[in-house]
Amino acid sequence: MKRGLPLCYLLAACVPTARPAPPAAAVAPPTGWHEQAQPAGRIAAEWWRGFGDSALDGYETRALANNGDVLTAIARVEEARGNLALARAALRPSVDADVGVSRSRTLGDFGATDSTAIQPEATVSWEIDLFGRLRAQKQAARYQFEASRADRDGVALSVASQVAQAYITLLSLDTQLMVTRETVQTRIVSLRLAEDQARVGYASQFELTQAQSEYESVLGQVPELERATRNAENALTLLTGDPPGDKLARGRLQDMKTPDVPATMPSALLRARPDLAAAELRLSAADRTLAAQRAAFLPSVSLSGSVGGLFVNGLNYDPVSIWSVGGSILAPLFEGGRLRAGVDVATAQRDEAALAYRAAALSAFRDVENALTDVRRYGEQIVIVRRRRDILLHSLALATDRYRGGYASYLDQLDAQRNLYSTELEAIGIRQSQLQSIVQLHAAFGGGWQ
Repeated sequence: MKRGLPLCYLLAACVPTARPAPPAAAVAPPTGWHEQAQPAGRIAAEWWRGFGDSALDGYETRALANNGDVLTAIARVEEARGNLALARAALRPSVDADVGVSRSRTLGDFGATDSTAIQPEATVSWEIDLFGRLRAQKQAARYQFEASRADRDGVALSVASQVAQAYITLLSLDTQLMVTRETVQTRIVSLRLAEDQARVGYASQFELTQAQSEYESVLGQVPELERATRNAENALTLLTGDPPGDKLARGRLQDMKTPDVPATMPSALLRARPDLAAAELRLSAADRTLAAQRAAFLPSVSLSGSVGGLFVNGLNYDPVSIWSVGGSILAPLFEGGRLRAGVDVATAQRDEAALAYRAAALSAFRDVENALTDVRRYGEQIVIVRRRRDILLHSLALATDRYRGGYASYLDQLDAQRNLYSTELEAIGIRQSQLQSIVQLHAAFGGGWQ
């Protein structure tokens, strides 16, 4: 054994030095957010309930249970679990059973002789993980398994966010369609008034054609919004894993609440998002794979043994016991550069994982900053547009009274109607964007993931 020690020392000296991750992969979180308006705290796991819409709650439940992407992510977790079991099995002894049967005829002094031989045998082999190569492979598989679980949770968070945004889009289209249909009825009344005024010569044909054009313009928005609404319903059913069908049950956009989103500090965000956890776990797995590649330069020690019997010409004879015990040390001497190339590949993969983690962290910081800005600015914008809508309602009433009193032309009333309709649609769109930015902020903060 002492003679083998110098060889082990020599091989150990040939193991490539582990290179650290590139300095560019370091992550330095910001000290705070530019738009720090949210209260501190932890987001609830079922954060969508904060919108106060029971129909949305039901769609979220169905999507998390039936969505194809979620189910695929669950299957990947089971695949990673199997790979982990394979890596664990490599650390344990293996036992094989073998039964050999042969029949022969030989010619001797007394003629032909038939002979039957049966040889059952059990073999045990075990690689002793003296230098930790198999343990490193098992740890890498463990990190990959945990990363797949984080990926699954990340997919679930993404699907939940998409469902909420698709549902808000659907409610926005419903509201736009309702406002447009009400506007069509208003335009019908205005058109009839313009026709009466033109018939008696009080209004010009130009004003009449303007009224007719405005009516047709608004009426043409109805089928377009109906088409968009149906497409939005189909998009939502796709997310929930259901086939397109009847009209979906839903609430109203104006009834949805505006929940507060508890904020997480930048340093804590690295532990609050499943995508960042998955990236970090893959970096750890790459580190352990690199360790396994470096350990491949060192000898591998294996033990083996077998025991069995030999039965000749039936079971009436006493069997001959056979057995063997042995061990081997396999030391790589010349591999044509294969081992060193394996270390180089594993090092590059570790560096890729480190840089991917940094990129994911920077994207997460950007997502939060964008969502915080959107939530605040849309909140300010919705107040302004609603105030403008109220002013236009009053302006339309004044324009209508002046027209009926003969103090203004019909074009003044038409402009007021057009401005009000446009502002109402703008208010609906801003409210949609405000609610969807809140959804994005929940997702940016990790959606309550732990």
